[in-house]
Amino acid sequence: MPLPEVLQPDSKLIQEWATLKVPIEGRINVADSEVGNVLYETYVLEANGVPRGLFVAAHLTAGERQEALSSIYVFTKVAIGVILVSFLLAWLGSRQLLKPVESLAKTARTINETDLSKRLEVVGTGELADLATTFNAMMNRLQGAFDSQRNFINDAGHELRTPLTIIQGHLELMGDDPQDREETLTLVMDELDRMGRFVNDLLLLAKAERTDFLQLETIDATAFTEEVFTKATALADRQWQLSNTAQGTLVGDRQRLTGAILNLAQNATQHTTTTDIIELGSAISRSGVRFWVRDTGAGISPADQPRIFDRFARAAHSYRRSEGAGLGLSIVKAIAESHGGTVELVSQLGIGSTFTLVLPLDRSPRDKAYDSHPNR
Repeated sequence: MPLPEVLQPDSKLIQEWATLKVPIEGRINVADSEVGNVLYETYVLEANGVPRGLFVAAHLTAGERQEALSSIYVFTKVAIGVILVSFLLAWLGSRQLLKPVESLAKTARTINETDLSKRLEVVGTGELADLATTFNAMMNRLQGAFDSQRNFINDAGHELRTPLTIIQGHLELMGDDPQDREETLTLVMDELDRMGRFVNDLLLLAKAERTDFLQLETIDATAFTEEVFTKATALADRQWQLSNTAQGTLVGDRQRLTGAILNLAQNATQHTTTTDIIELGSAISRSGVRFWVRDTGAGISPADQPRIFDRFARAAHSYRRSEGAGLGLSIVKAIAESHGGTVELVSQLGIGSTFTLVLPLDRSPRDKAYDSHPNR
């Protein structure tokens, strides 16, 4: 590159430098864009203390500026490229991450009251996999609740339709004969009583869903067991036995527990004869209190035992052959669960059955087992 005009030998700047006696430094702004600014520094050359010459170091800034602009241009292009690639990767990554959420939304849109079978595919681990698992578990509970409700309505309709059909048929056929009228009215009243008991059972099961279902009090286990046994002996002519009475107290609803144990006793009378033994008893341990009803009747087959506490369930092998609506054991289960307990069953065909209420000693209404029951 040739010397710029400002540094030519005949330039004003060179003429000024030639007259210098002392070193100086400075900066000159030049309008020429190819030169830029001129930075200079002078050095006086001496011999024996006498100035003999001048050395000048000059630097043009145009090259540095060009290099800086080039660097900025390159950096800008690289930065834009990195940003674009980052956005692309982020978009692809977000689509992959949000795919389960999109699947959740798509599945939710396909769910309706007639089809609750749709589930999400759980892939891998992490929060989204947990979300899919939680959604599937929620749908399982929801489907179970809908199925239970549907079956309940169908079974209840069937149980109510039968006595209505019987009543209607006998009233239509009733003649003028006084004896015929009396027999028809007796049958009608019996069917109406059965419908009334059925409705009361349904109302009791519905109340079991409420927080005020129990009226808790401290119960003396010994006196309570003896009272219930005395009431049970009036249910039917059987060989009643009181095998054991618990020593201590528990917190519970006296009336509800009485109803549950008598329900088990009544159930035992329906599957025993006058020569069979029905035994009642209770026991207390650190884990809780147990009330049992044991009989030497027909027993329950293993195939029927898992569903014997379901509403309207009727065992295939003659169990629950009574005229009841199949709600008695469901009520017992609801009362036990409302106390935070369970019902246990041990049975063998031809030997007999033992139903046991297993309850905690101390019961607080706020920790009811059915409050968190998945089907409630």
